[in-house]
Amino acid sequence: MPTTPAPAEETAEESVTDRPEGAGPAERSAVRTLLRLWPYVRPVRARLSAAASVAIVASCVGLVIPLVLKWLVDGPVADRDPRGVWLGALYLLLLGVAEAVLFGLRRWMVARPLSHVEAEMRADLYRHLQRLPVAFHDRWASGQLLSRATTDLMLLRMFLAFPLTFLLVNGVTILVGVTIMLVQDWTLGLVMLAPAVPLIALSAFFEKRYAHAARLAQDQVGDLTTVVEESVLGIRIVKGFGRHRSQARAFAGLSATLRDTELRKARLLATIWAVIMTLPEVAIGATLVVGAVQVSDGSLSAGTLVAFLSTALALRWPVESIGFLLAMSQEAATATERYFEVMDAEPEADTAPSGASTVPDSGAGPGHTGGLRFENVRFRYPDAPEDSPPLLDGVDLHIRPGESLALVGATGSGKTTLTALVPRLHEVTSGRVTLDGEDITTMDRERLRSLVAVAFEEPTLFSASVGDNVLMGAGPEAGAADLDRALAVAQADFAHALPQGTDTQVGEQGLSLSGGQRQRLALARAVVGRPRFLVLDDPLSALDVHTEAAVEAALRRVLADTTALIVAHRPSTVLLADRVALLSGGRIAALGTHQELLRTHTEYARLMSGGSSPDEEDEDR
Repeated sequence: MPTTPAPAEETAEESVTDRPEGAGPAERSAVRTLLRLWPYVRPVRARLSAAASVAIVASCVGLVIPLVLKWLVDGPVADRDPRGVWLGALYLLLLGVAEAVLFGLRRWMVARPLSHVEAEMRADLYRHLQRLPVAFHDRWASGQLLSRATTDLMLLRMFLAFPLTFLLVNGVTILVGVTIMLVQDWTLGLVMLAPAVPLIALSAFFEKRYAHAARLAQDQVGDLTTVVEESVLGIRIVKGFGRHRSQARAFAGLSATLRDTELRKARLLATIWAVIMTLPEVAIGATLVVGAVQVSDGSLSAGTLVAFLSTALALRWPVESIGFLLAMSQEAATATERYFEVMDAEPEADTAPSGASTVPDSGAGPGHTGGLRFENVRFRYPDAPEDSPPLLDGVDLHIRPGESLALVGATGSGKTTLTALVPRLHEVTSGRVTLDGEDITTMDRERLRSLVAVAFEEPTLFSASVGDNVLMGAGPEAGAADLDRALAVAQADFAHALPQGTDTQVGEQGLSLSGGQRQRLALARAVVGRPRFLVLDDPLSALDVHTEAAVEAALRRVLADTTALIVAHRPSTVLLADRVALLSGGRIAALGTHQELLRTHTEYARLMSGGSSPDEEDEDR
């Protein structure tokens, strides 16, 4: 269920300080950060290098124009030669066309490879997100991950297309242009170079300030994306409780904070741009005065002054673009940093985690250890305080092959967490879980999850057809017969009555269906693959009495052929199982049939009658 966002007065800058995994601006080298893109750029390096070479040639072609002007002024113009003037004009036209064509060629050369780089990075991020443990997704807001897969990757593509190339191109252009000016007249060249030192110092100062603002703005975009996503997915809650105004205020508060950060970036950029534009203009003005004096006393030709000033004007854009290119580079460095914050997170490991599987293998054969067994299982959430008691502490439980066992306990006792250990959505802190005598930490995850099917209390459906959602729980060889059987078991035959039958698109989160319909489709997804082990987390909680009875009758036939662990809150669900286990205080407090526990265990009887329990004060994780 979506949560209500923070009040409007809480700033996004405060919210980003609570983010896990590298949450905020920090001192770092932009160059070192951007070098992490090399593995993605390397396959297209030849094309990008060729494009950069074309751009350098284009810029150098532009620097030839002042030399043609010098020849034109000192030659045909001074000699009053009309044919020479027309010839010079033709040279200038050809040089201009060549420069434009070369820059156009550069853009064409980078478009396809950079689209490929962006697509590869997005695909890698998506694949990595699928492999990250559930604990990672519990800590990270979905909007933060979404902004990294969209906005940040767009910034990186723009950086590779423009600033990366033109930082090199403009650097070469400035070097060549300054060399040409010094060769023409070294005294005027020194006048033009006077602003270089303050520009370098200012750029270094600007880089640090802008890096902080860029990181803050991109994190705030992630916060804003989270609020929008939660509000859209939780629109029924927002409307049902009349919270649209408070949601709008929260959104407006985050938007205003982001606006302030963007304005701070704009002020920084405006400041450096003003200085970068002013200093060269002052230098050009001083050069004009000094050059005019030299022309008047005959120590400098008019053509040389024209060529010198033309070269200086040609260098205006390379110099003035420094601030803009540095800003884009800082944003790209921040985007790279945010991208690799996720990519650096450790994915699920197929090997046993440190401290797990500490129970020695007894060496007993499958006849003794078959089915599903928890052996001295202990679990604490990775982000829990070190001195906090474990949620599960010494759980020993054996579900025999073909047996179904109901797991009962108060809210917060750890029932859902225990079921999540079977498909390794969480890793045991110590102890071990075995399937038919085989430690699950020694099994390949793909193989493990092909043996174990799960149905959660809160069903999740995807923006796909009913059939695709159900068959997600089966192998690629499953067909229409398997789909129909699973729908029948889950009493989900309503799917055939939908407008396009099982091809009907259910929409995002399946919100076009009722809660009971979504839960039945989730149950059908769990049984469609005929799994050897079935883990059901209160799978019938959203069903009405009549539908529940029909589902139970069909489910009993499925349970006869599988080993099942069923989290149960109601007596009707408990009666599906052969035996019942009571989870209390992080341990299995009682084990037996439903009738036995009703007679012998007070806490169990109180839970089944709807009374309170000692653990019900706790919050269920």
